[in-house]
Amino acid sequence: MRAAVLHTPGDIRLETVPKPIVSYGHVMVRVASVGVCGSDLPRMLIKGAHKMPLICGHEFSGHITEIGDGVEGFAPGELVAVAPMLPCFKCDQCQQGHFSRCRHYDYFGSRRDGAYAEFVAVPVGNLIKTPKGIDPRAAAMTDPASIALHAIWKAGGVRMGQRGGVIGCGPIGLFAIQWMKLMGASQVVAIDISEAKLELARRAGATHTFLAGTEPGTDLLCDVIIEAAGHPSAINAATRLAAPSGHVAFIGIPVGEVQLDNKTFQHFLRQEVSLHGSWNSFGAPFPGPQWTVSLEKLGSGELEWEFMITHDLDLSELPAMFARFREDRSLFFSKVLFRP
Repeated sequence: MRAAVLHTPGDIRLETVPKPIVSYGHVMVRVASVGVCGSDLPRMLIKGAHKMPLICGHEFSGHITEIGDGVEGFAPGELVAVAPMLPCFKCDQCQQGHFSRCRHYDYFGSRRDGAYAEFVAVPVGNLIKTPKGIDPRAAAMTDPASIALHAIWKAGGVRMGQRGGVIGCGPIGLFAIQWMKLMGASQVVAIDISEAKLELARRAGATHTFLAGTEPGTDLLCDVIIEAAGHPSAINAATRLAAPSGHVAFIGIPVGEVQLDNKTFQHFLRQEVSLHGSWNSFGAPFPGPQWTVSLEKLGSGELEWEFMITHDLDLSELPAMFARFREDRSLFFSKVLFRP
């Protein structure tokens, strides 16, 4: 099969590799669509993966082509979404249903071969049935949609009439805006470094948009804020955007050290702001309502997704696209998909 193989950071090659083997309790999925996650950029261009060579890619959907022994309830040809985490189901966190915090997990695309390939062998427990008629590209975007929902729930959810805030308007941030509106947010404030991404934020339903560095006034402080950029300046800005007793959930993964400015800390302290870490997107029963609800809303059209797609490419274009990510600082992109 064709696959884009990561050998060392920046060394990504389109190769012909052996097709995986379907073992007991697994099915073969022919990948229909796979998205680039923000975590793929440092993994494939800077830091590397846990082991290499490796086939990355974990945001994917596909059609079942082969069913292994011990699998029931799925049929050849069926379109499925795939939860990329493989929890151990044995550690204390798994036993409590906190699968995102599993101590001994495996993961498609970072710890085992993923979906920048034609085929992936998937355990039946990671398959999720999709709504009738859903576009495979929408199903492949369940992961970022569920990450946004997981973070909002970690922050306590948005009550009708409250104001939401989102810093970092990539696909996760754009889904967070839509979730907040669906939950009844009266207004959503969006902040990003890119005017083009703020335009997407307005398309997603943001009512107030600001370029980074321009802080909204105190009349626009928010009850629930999602930080989805991971830059120290965004982390500070998200904290200062919180209204008294507000909640901030952090999704973005910073590369360097993070320091809260004194002004930020004073606001956090004096306004009794609650800060929440949000990791991955999984709940009980695995993979959790974060995934099933996201798929339902993507299928119904209540979560819009197609406007986010800036690139939909053949897998053969993946090495060159990642080279552009590294070299072309002017490149504008939101959701990038590949068709293996």
